[in-house]
Amino acid sequence: MKNALVTGAAGFIGSHLIRELSKYSINIIALDDLSGGYKENIPQEITFIEGSINDVTLMSELFTKYKFDYVYHLAAYAAEGLSHFIRRFNYENNLIGSINLINESVKHNVKCFVFTSSIAVYGANQVPMREDMTPIPEDPYGIAKLAVEFDLKNAQDMFGLNYVIFRPHNVYGEFQNIGDKYRNVVGIFMNQILQDKPFTIFGDGEQQRAFSYVGDIVDIIAESAWTENAYNEIFNVGADIPFTVNTLAKEVCNALQKPDFPIRHLEARNEVKIAYSDHSKAKKYFGEREHTSLQKGLVKMANWVLKVGARESKKFKNIEINKNVPPLWLE
Repeated sequence: MKNALVTGAAGFIGSHLIRELSKYSINIIALDDLSGGYKENIPQEITFIEGSINDVTLMSELFTKYKFDYVYHLAAYAAEGLSHFIRRFNYENNLIGSINLINESVKHNVKCFVFTSSIAVYGANQVPMREDMTPIPEDPYGIAKLAVEFDLKNAQDMFGLNYVIFRPHNVYGEFQNIGDKYRNVVGIFMNQILQDKPFTIFGDGEQQRAFSYVGDIVDIIAESAWTENAYNEIFNVGADIPFTVNTLAKEVCNALQKPDFPIRHLEARNEVKIAYSDHSKAKKYFGEREHTSLQKGLVKMANWVLKVGARESKKFKNIEINKNVPPLWLE
């Protein structure tokens, strides 16, 4: 039986991915440091190891012990806006930690390294975002993701390490950490409703995003490791239709049956105004897949959120630069 390492496995997309991989004859090793994920997200039948991709010794021991055939690297702190103010933390966790995995994958002859990047690599004014565009990231998070993409290309050229890179965007669904106030606007809105707090929207709320239900992307990510014609390619994955944040707020209210919920508009922050991508390349390589409408996806997530309840929002303790930080993030 082949062995697969999944990093960030107790987190949002990772916990869905290990369930998808469980449908195949693969031995899954789930790794997570539980900084943003929850151990209860890991099914009992899957081997779980608590640890960090920044622990070089642990990484070496795991690769030596399990001789992984496939690596699915999802571990990251994916707070784009906050990444401006936690630059060192961002690069240590999202770039250097990834390099630790790439090093071990090269040394242990991993067959395929699957990496979840982000459409944050594209930057502004490139819609719909296509894989053949020149990336110009506008925040340190996107810069880190793009650097890992470049390093994987270099590792393939130099050592023959096969990879598949996915650029998902604005993913939401069950197992999302709704208590994280720095990222994942759908989770933030639902948590605010459960706590009877007004929605917080930066600026006028006319920012546009294509919100992607997690169940629509994990099957492609899972099977990509043995889809050899997809090796050494980059794919956008996610929903096609963009919505404004204002529209999202209304749909979240509908999903949780809380009409006319109050909104607190905050000063606009530095972010890409309109971001959505083209998915024709993924459809060409993997075929047409199920598409869950925003309304149906939000209802699925809302049903889960009502079961687990609200989560406490904790302040990020390691902000490195306080200049220009949105006041909400310092509360």
